[in-house]
Amino acid sequence: MDYHLLTGATGLLGRYLLRDLSLAGIPLAVVVRPTRKMTVDERIDAIMNYWEDQLGMELRRPIVLEGDLCQPNLGLDEESLDWVSQNVGAMIHSAASLTFYATNDESEPWRSNVQGVQHVLDLCRENNIRNFHHVSTAYVCGLRTDTIMEDDVDVGQTSGNDYEKSKLQAEKMVRSADCFDSLTVHRPAIIIGDSQNGFTNTFHGFYAALQLSYTLINARERNETGKVGRQSARLSLDGTESKNLIPVDWASAVMSHVITHPEHHGKTYHLTPLHAVKSRTIRDILEQSIGFYATEFVGPDETLDNPSEVEQLFYDHIHVYNSYWRDDPIFDSTNTQQAAPHLLCPYVDLEMLQRLAQTAIDMRFSFKERPKKQLSKTTA
Repeated sequence: MDYHLLTGATGLLGRYLLRDLSLAGIPLAVVVRPTRKMTVDERIDAIMNYWEDQLGMELRRPIVLEGDLCQPNLGLDEESLDWVSQNVGAMIHSAASLTFYATNDESEPWRSNVQGVQHVLDLCRENNIRNFHHVSTAYVCGLRTDTIMEDDVDVGQTSGNDYEKSKLQAEKMVRSADCFDSLTVHRPAIIIGDSQNGFTNTFHGFYAALQLSYTLINARERNETGKVGRQSARLSLDGTESKNLIPVDWASAVMSHVITHPEHHGKTYHLTPLHAVKSRTIRDILEQSIGFYATEFVGPDETLDNPSEVEQLFYDHIHVYNSYWRDDPIFDSTNTQQAAPHLLCPYVDLEMLQRLAQTAIDMRFSFKERPKKQLSKTTA
């Protein structure tokens, strides 16, 4: 029986792939690092227990292998490597660092997104794993402003940050590998929480501005009623910038459909929405969910004169995401629509974003997996 070996299983997209591929009957193995408080078995059990509670049914547990993406052979011991060589026929590489700016060439995101990819490729070559699914990003396009086709890779574009640069280099490495019979590239846009219940276990991108605004507002003095007064601020945007936000449950559903249908292998898929979200809508979420009132769009190229204390704090802390707020290009998604016409991306509107925002606020922008019971066993 050929197993699919999944990296990044404890990440937001990875945990949904665990659910959807398990429901589809795909035999899975996962490479996981332990944490200070949880073993690899406990980490995966916690995720699978959550899905079983949600679904009201038992799921087939994956084979759990302790390892580390950033180590040769993914840090697997000899027994685990022997198991991989005998049982794994396909790789789904979902693990990645979302760090936007590196401190040096050996730090993140280069360590995971480039060195880690090389280790994955070496493992595949040495163990004859010839079916490869690579999770890239739609933003390998960098600062391009024209329509981005699914077959476009490196056309001389400038990257907006080290994350984009590292993901472009990684995708080029994967495409140049000579050890695969089938290479499928999945390029998601900006992944947000679950479209149905708002769940997330990471708080990047859309959530970064939300969390910062929430922190700034709640640090202010409250009046005698316990409320914070309306906070006015200016944003260095014009309100029309488009951002391609996609719910994690949809991204996983499309990927799982492609993975489980070999006739769709060998192509590149833009996992992008048909309708982008405008920065004005995100501003409205900051107002309605938190009370961070941005009363004026001053334009992306304008410098704030005499910024207020809150404005200065906001921009001092959000500067790492400056490239994130640029206007997105249009992404062609012909391959995705042809492969999964029955899986339309949910419309990310104000109502959904309010639900996502409230869920994140209720979680206090923090998520910690907790072990419940020990069921799965490491098999090698």
